[in-house]
Amino acid sequence: MDLPVVSNTPPAAVGGCASKGCGSPPDALSHLPDHIRARVQDHPCYSEEAHHYFARMHVAVAPACNIQCNYCNRKYDCANESRPGVVSELLTPEQAVKKTLAVAAAIPQMTVLGIAGPGDPLANPERVFTTFRMLSRKAPDIKLCVSTNGLDLPRHVDEITTHNIDHVTITINCLDPEIGARIYPWIYWNHRRIRGEEAAAILIREQQKGLEMLTARGILVKVNSVMIPGVNDEHLKEVSRVVKAKGAFLHNVMPLIAEAEHGTHYGVTGQRGPTAAELQALQDACAGDMAMMRHCRQCRADAVGMLGEDRGAEFTLEKIDALEIDYASAMTRRQEVRAGIVQQLEAKRAEKEEAGRALSTTADIPAANDAERETAGHAMQRPVLMAIASTGQNLVNQHFGHAREFLVYEASERGARFVGHRKTDLYCVGEDRCGDESEDGAAAEAVLAHTIAALRGCEVVLCARIGFGPWNQLEAAGIQPNGEHAMEPIEDAVMAVYREMAAAGKLSGNAGQKRA
Repeated sequence: MDLPVVSNTPPAAVGGCASKGCGSPPDALSHLPDHIRARVQDHPCYSEEAHHYFARMHVAVAPACNIQCNYCNRKYDCANESRPGVVSELLTPEQAVKKTLAVAAAIPQMTVLGIAGPGDPLANPERVFTTFRMLSRKAPDIKLCVSTNGLDLPRHVDEITTHNIDHVTITINCLDPEIGARIYPWIYWNHRRIRGEEAAAILIREQQKGLEMLTARGILVKVNSVMIPGVNDEHLKEVSRVVKAKGAFLHNVMPLIAEAEHGTHYGVTGQRGPTAAELQALQDACAGDMAMMRHCRQCRADAVGMLGEDRGAEFTLEKIDALEIDYASAMTRRQEVRAGIVQQLEAKRAEKEEAGRALSTTADIPAANDAERETAGHAMQRPVLMAIASTGQNLVNQHFGHAREFLVYEASERGARFVGHRKTDLYCVGEDRCGDESEDGAAAEAVLAHTIAALRGCEVVLCARIGFGPWNQLEAAGIQPNGEHAMEPIEDAVMAVYREMAAAGKLSGNAGQKRA
């Protein structure tokens, strides 16, 4: 198969609200300098806005790992789990390049290729850098990223800078070896296995050294941290402060995944993960020091597609071999599609900026800070969490029963802000058969109960459509379904419902009384 070299000319930089003066920042990156925003604004793993429009993929070329984490159990040939460390096919570098180009042709909005496992990429340096080297030549318009635990990072910083890699993610769960010993049973360092606090101290030292080396070379660094209640949850506030001081531009605090069936140490020993409210509270606490990432999906090591979806099963090696692709036409199409998205985003940012200015003069929900409102004699209206069923494009455009996850926004007098997502199971069994109409009503009711539990703390669910059965049960659980804003932009719909609640007198009282 002839694999072409595509143009190195990127799409036009996204403008609009990239400047600090924008009246309504698009996401948590709005405070960053323009030159950094230009590097990440079409990166779905870094930008809350971009993840509605751009796709990513991971290639599983790194099977070996040099540390053991109590929350990790790598699984191969597994199509039924969606979490880090899980893959269905291990790839050679050549296979990885072939798959990347096939995905790029089929999904023109795919902008990012990452290597994140299933082991640690830098424990497999030859396989990883061979892949990057070939992709830099054949697909230079695709951003290349690597995620690492950081143990071997200082040894490979120079190699990283020689490729088209300007985004690195380091997983840093602690700065205290005593805490680290509770997370990492062992590391493999200088040809020997080391355990306990000594191992944790070495890992922490190398992570911090690697972070400093990368930022000194202008490499953008995101830090991932796994929130483990009772182990490192309070300590992560200090982690966030320190990594920001050392130049990391984004912090992603993720919830521990610890189901027993996954076979991890934490799973089988009963270590619980955080609740959605606990995760949001920690992210909010860290946000005072650091830009926080809240849209992470904790993807598989072979994920393909938009965040929140996985199309990897469409691009197995066997299926790719059967495809007939006109790569030249496909790459031209990529540039056209991405240019169209850029134009669309610029228009939306301009609309958002105008709406922000209008909101500041709206009388029904005055846009003022707490002190100004108190001085003026206005009672503060409490914030409200709303869940949104969306397939992307930043629209309320999904049937309630077709959602495998809900985006969660917090609406307040200052506007709508994205705070996270809640994973659920599929409720509908077909386009017109949802839950209470399905043949297996008991199973559907169990799924609905799980969904309602996952949405705890949310007061409204916005969706394109919803059946009578789930509508009634959501209302009984204190969650109001709303299908009146189908195909509207999410933030517009959220704020419209918030104003309706304000007009109905539902928002007075303690600002936190309705939150879970």
